[in-house]
Amino acid sequence: MTYRAAHALKTGVAMAAILAQLAMGPANAFCGFYVAQADSKLFNTSSKVVLARDGDQTAITMASDFEGDTKEFAVVVPVPTFIERKQIGVVDPKTIDHLDHYTAPRLVEYHDDDPCQRMMMTASTMPAMPVARSVQDTAVQKKYGVTIEASYDVGEYDVLILSANESNGLVNWLTDNKYRIPQGAEDVLGSYIRQNMRFFVAKVNLERMKGLGNGYLRPLQVRYQSAKFMVPLRLGTVNAKGPQDLIIYALTKNGRIESTNYRTVKIPSDIDVPLYVKDEFGPFYKALFERAVSRENMHAVFVEYAWDMGWCDPCAAEPLSNKELVELGARWIGSAEDDAFRTNRYSGGGGSDAFVTRLHVRYDARSFPEDIVFMETRDRSNFQGRYVQHHPWQGPSTCPAATTYRNELPARFTREAKNLEDLTGWNRTDITGRMALTGQQVK
Repeated sequence: MTYRAAHALKTGVAMAAILAQLAMGPANAFCGFYVAQADSKLFNTSSKVVLARDGDQTAITMASDFEGDTKEFAVVVPVPTFIERKQIGVVDPKTIDHLDHYTAPRLVEYHDDDPCQRMMMTASTMPAMPVARSVQDTAVQKKYGVTIEASYDVGEYDVLILSANESNGLVNWLTDNKYRIPQGAEDVLGSYIRQNMRFFVAKVNLERMKGLGNGYLRPLQVRYQSAKFMVPLRLGTVNAKGPQDLIIYALTKNGRIESTNYRTVKIPSDIDVPLYVKDEFGPFYKALFERAVSRENMHAVFVEYAWDMGWCDPCAAEPLSNKELVELGARWIGSAEDDAFRTNRYSGGGGSDAFVTRLHVRYDARSFPEDIVFMETRDRSNFQGRYVQHHPWQGPSTCPAATTYRNELPARFTREAKNLEDLTGWNRTDITGRMALTGQQVK
């Protein structure tokens, strides 16, 4: 298989994967100045999916990091029910980027006050024309045991809804129709067939894409009603060369979501780190996440963010508008006309009818042998992956409290060095050497 084909397949099945307080001072307060973030672009084998869940209604939006020849792009996604044309759409990729920036783990900073004063920390869719064509191709059914239940034109995509009697026939049909299916996919596809699931299959229509003038592939969205609340990620493990990352953004009415068949763990948070981390926040968070995954033996789903959409503290981006939330499937929100009301609530610190959970999974076939099943909880407590810097007071101070303050700084810097070592596994000598360059001398 060529690299380009392998990459196209990776992207396709990755989309099927939707594819002790260590800090000193009030670091547990959700405030401060946002100065850096760790967005999904840090993880170059990642895919993104947005879930909007309201009762049994689910909307899944699949974002691709595909790069290459679009004629080789394809996606095969198991879905629990038959899908009508009105249940399929495309989403502006900027909307998902906005959600990614809004929920990304972040670095915040505080500045110490004059120690001679009271010690305190301060915080400064473009709709496509319906072309539903319900098809029952007897020849296809007889040869492959595959039924083409419907065929739709959706923006730049040609979409089929398939059902199958057995996995070998489905694999043969996909192969004969230029879908590159890796060896070993039969068992995984067979498990979905035994669950009476359909298959949402999409390829790029190059002529329509050219006519639209986008120059890029927009995320696909599928909406359906089912008691099943899950992400079918096993197809993404069939031909993967190593572990992959999946970032899940869930919009719900009542509270955060969590996995019911894997441990749901909050990422380490609210911990003081040295000042130099500001210039290396990307590598810092990658190392932190990899260490957290290792501690859980790559068998956990990590919470990176959980918060009411109506406000944030600190804000890595403004909350999404009602228009964007509805576009992502949170149709209970209302309409774009309510955005002015939401803006007023946001500026006043009010909440919203959408709760957002950001989950991060690193997975392979061994560590995640089952699809992830979710449940919505009533927990609306706020959480974010948040890391804190404290800038020492640099102004003149001659009172006794200032002497005590300066004498205690080396011990504080030592704790920050240990925090960073524990979070990342980085070498202590290297850490303290880098800290010395910013004036942070440890004990």
